Amino acid sequence: MKVALLGGSFNPPHVGHLMAASYVHATQGVDAVWLMPTFHHPFGKQLESFEARVRMCEALCRETSGWLQTSLVERELAGGGRTVDTLAFLVERHPDTRFSLIIGSDILRDLPHWKDFDRIQRMARVLVLYRAGYPAPDTVGPPLAEVSSTQVRDQLARGIEPSELVPSGVLAVARAEGLFGLRGPRGG
Repeated sequence: MKVALLGGSFNPPHVGHLMAASYVHATQGVDAVWLMPTFHHPFGKQLESFEARVRMCEALCRETSGWLQTSLVERELAGGGRTVDTLAFLVERHPDTRFSLIIGSDILRDLPHWKDFDRIQRMARVLVLYRAGYPAPDTVGPPLAEVSSTQVRDQLARGIEPSELVPSGVLAVARAEGLFGLRGPRGG
């Protein structure tokens, strides 16, 4: 089996995540894409609870026909947040699976700060997707949508429901649970 891993805070998940996963699934010869919400943000950013972010990721996965799944591996590892450790755990647990790691071109400048990136490259094929506004050599595919969780949270803080940036199922979970200040029925 071939699995592509898409990690992130998913605070909240948005159409950019769905587009990235769909593109990789459609073009890179993988059987599945696993969303891996971080348990704790490695840089201490404030996040909604892990469980709430998992429920939103599961709502995003329902937008597909089963190839997109949510992994709880970060909780199992107590949330160390190091990609190399997560990948080593997954490679050991799933010895017959070939992993790819999806990263956006926007984080290429951070790679020198990642722990053991050379080891990551030995364990998984690294797919660098072209995130709009961050051109870089050796990226895969066309520029992806310019959308970020920060942008979504900013809109929510201003009372704007980002229905064009966040799938309706994800917004429904956020609204039902009162996440990001959303309350009650749509528009309420």
